[in-house]
Amino acid sequence: MTKIIETKNLNLSYGKKQALFDINMDFEEKSVTALIGPSGCGKSTLLRSINRMNDLIADCRVSGEILYKNADINREDPVSLRKKIGMVFQRPNPFPKTIYENIAYGPKMHGIRDKKTLDGIVEKSLKGAVLWDEVKDRLNDSALGLSGGQQQRLCIARTLAVNPEVILMDEPCSALDPIATLKIENLIADLKKDYTVLIVTHNMQQAARVSDTTGFMYLGKLVEVGKTEQIFSNPAEELTERYITGRFG
Repeated sequence: MTKIIETKNLNLSYGKKQALFDINMDFEEKSVTALIGPSGCGKSTLLRSINRMNDLIADCRVSGEILYKNADINREDPVSLRKKIGMVFQRPNPFPKTIYENIAYGPKMHGIRDKKTLDGIVEKSLKGAVLWDEVKDRLNDSALGLSGGQQQRLCIARTLAVNPEVILMDEPCSALDPIATLKIENLIADLKKDYTVLIVTHNMQQAARVSDTTGFMYLGKLVEVGKTEQIFSNPAEELTERYITGRFG
């Protein structure tokens, strides 16, 4: 396996509060990595660091390195970085536009104007997010009329439309019912054939089902990382075992 992203001695603070401590972690290409751990332990902060979403926070300070294909992400223009490393948020956030316009928005921002090309991107992206058959006859309807699960798959399709290599997912199923959650989980299994997926989840069963590698975080530190099967069946650290078996806190 080839690593596509690595963090080296990554530290991050919001003002006086340190949120990440010396994170050293590799993320393998075309695989699914899950980050688990209790609320407030730094999972989402780590995820957001990887495409520089934390740049938007005024008093955020970062030291150490995050390398994407061996290049420091801080030397790259954030807009072009986020084209390669897309993000899907906790709650579906479709634009108040048509289904078609939601998908076409990103490619248009990157200069694609040809209608036939955009039509192809919209269809391919919706198929990639397993949504095409449900919406192909209503592309000019408002995206806000879709169900929560459909809206989340639309947001995944919107991410795919700019042809990223990495997809970051910050608890993508936390606002969804079990049936919609299953569809997203099945989709993640499909996506890893072509993309690298990093997912933050509170749901340990979900991490066990969808990921190849799992990292356990606690109080801003990476306690342990390894193959998912090993982390859940035979963790090296007592703290990891206590968390996984529910004997925590």
